[in-house]
Amino acid sequence: MKFIYYIKKWTKMVFGKSVLHVNQDIGKIFSVSEIKGYFNNLTEKVTMEKEDLLLPTNTWADGYEGYFPIQIFQYGLGAYDLYLLKNENKYLEKFKNCVQWAENNIEENGSILNFIHEYPDSPYSAMAQGEFASLMVRAYAQFGEIKYLDLAKKSLDFMLIPLEDGGTSQYIDEDLILYEFTCHPYVFNGWIFAMMGIYDYYLSTKDENYKQIFDRTFKTLEKNIEKMDLKYWSRYDSQKIIASPFYHNLHIAQLTALVQVYDSIAIKKMLKKFIKYKNSFIKRNYAFMRKAFQKIFAVIKE
Repeated sequence: MKFIYYIKKWTKMVFGKSVLHVNQDIGKIFSVSEIKGYFNNLTEKVTMEKEDLLLPTNTWADGYEGYFPIQIFQYGLGAYDLYLLKNENKYLEKFKNCVQWAENNIEENGSILNFIHEYPDSPYSAMAQGEFASLMVRAYAQFGEIKYLDLAKKSLDFMLIPLEDGGTSQYIDEDLILYEFTCHPYVFNGWIFAMMGIYDYYLSTKDENYKQIFDRTFKTLEKNIEKMDLKYWSRYDSQKIIASPFYHNLHIAQLTALVQVYDSIAIKKMLKKFIKYKNSFIKRNYAFMRKAFQKIFAVIKE
């Protein structure tokens, strides 16, 4: 059952039919100096769905269908970009629905139960906490209600709790790593989504404390950027998982945005490498085959 589920899922990804894995280049109206569009282009997550859809749902490998927080936050961020680009109220309504759902589903301690279905013992995600904050600061920018900034801060403060105390952050000397999955090695794209939530909050509030936190985790990512490089493709996480073509392209978009925030030589160098790998027929197809075998063996092992 799971094998068939994953085969269908991967087939959709390969042929660009998966709404969870749409092409995501740099945001069309992203700004490093003010809250506008999101840093990553999530608009296809909205346009690929039915026009009358207000809140997306997810179906897991065991057949369970329900709400997945990251999916809703990204749908809301994509809808807000479309509203800014097209000035059509239907997108503002979608954004408002996602904001309301998010507001109603943050726990009292600021946590988001993002992976509660898959990992009930490890439900928290820095990526979910950061994207929640990014959604809330745009709600504040649009509607002017201070409660949205308070919710963004609440989410980030939970995110920044150390792993050993039940949060999603790892502190090693001066380093700060943000974990998409608290029960797995750190994931590069999830780390970047999380850190951009901190940056969005800083842009909205000019709170220097969060600027310092962003700087700290940015410098840590910069220090570890070489770990993303397989010399022919990018890595998905800090261990041995190869990025799929979708995630490799996502890494390119994310690093493109990051070098607009900071003129980092190390990240610029890695960005050039990733683009070069993508444009190489041999490396691109070698990476695709390696990833396909990795995914198949992972499912068989389950």
